Amino acid sequence: MASTNGTSPNHIEIPMHANGAALVVQPKPNQVVDQESNTNYTQRAQWLRAAVLGANDGLVSVASLMMGVGAVKHDITAMVLAGFAGLVAGACSMAIGEFVSVYTQYDIEKAQIKREEEEVADHEREKLPNPFQAAAASAVAFSVGGVVPMLAALFIRNHKVRMGVVTVAVSLALLVFGIFGAILGRTPVTRSCLRVLIGGWMAMAITFGFTKLLGSVSL
Repeated sequence: MASTNGTSPNHIEIPMHANGAALVVQPKPNQVVDQESNTNYTQRAQWLRAAVLGANDGLVSVASLMMGVGAVKHDITAMVLAGFAGLVAGACSMAIGEFVSVYTQYDIEKAQIKREEEEVADHEREKLPNPFQAAAASAVAFSVGGVVPMLAALFIRNHKVRMGVVTVAVSLALLVFGIFGAILGRTPVTRSCLRVLIGGWMAMAITFGFTKLLGSVSL
């Protein structure tokens, strides 16, 4: 029996009512589970992936295409038309590709759930990927990204200034998309921005260089 003057290290006290019923101990404030920190961010992975990749692809693809055309032609109409064609073709390609990819994943996961139907709860079915949502997010995001270099070049007549403005506008947009994706996905902002920025610069530089080289060759 514990002494009334102190408690031993292994002594556990259970508060009791006068009638012998145990008290319900309320958790301390620092014991409350932070619901936000336990959020399952994997559930938003499909549309986030489609939207961020679509925006980056649209931005880099259309900008690189316009830079390539600008390497051999100074005509603003040629650059803008090439960008528009790339935007439409890319948005359709991204939407179809994303739809096929996610629908295949959907079929696989649905078949797996059907095989384990007795053990899988209803909420597991809600986690299945949505191919229509992924396709729409990819197409819209690609179009939004592709519009940026087109708008940057549309009203500038001087060729060198136009190329510089497109590069700066695309770089800023890449940083914005990198920050946006990092915040939504809870990933490091700096590394996310550096990845998309350096990748975009490389794509534009390679396209410009190879197109310039090919245009200077007499066929």
